[in-house]
Amino acid sequence: MVVYLREALQQRIAAGVPITNDAAAIEGAVHRLRPKLMTVTAVLASLAPILAESGIGSDVTKPIVAPIVGGMITSTTHALILVPGFFVLMKQRALRRGTLAAQEMHNRRNCGSRFVRVIKCTVTQSR
Repeated sequence: MVVYLREALQQRIAAGVPITNDAAAIEGAVHRLRPKLMTVTAVLASLAPILAESGIGSDVTKPIVAPIVGGMITSTTHALILVPGFFVLMKQRALRRGTLAAQEMHNRRNCGSRFVRVIKCTVTQSR
């Protein structure tokens, strides 16, 4: 999720759009919305019959399925609401300190394209 958010922010910086609001986070979250909702819908649709079951073996499967359903709902909330919210808070803090542009330019210069950036920057930051 953070990759989509950072990519949207970097595109806005490269285009020269002012970064005073959270439009980049909304744009990044919208790119992730459809795949996340499709996955959650497919999982919940496959688990709903198991939760509605009352036959033989349902006493064993319901305790297994219930936490999975809760986890899918929680992870959706986390990925679509909390992560973009914290991303905006962190970037607003960096913007107030005046370090946002320097951070983004440093990341762009040292990490190359989007896919190389994810791998190379992750390896570099973990050292």
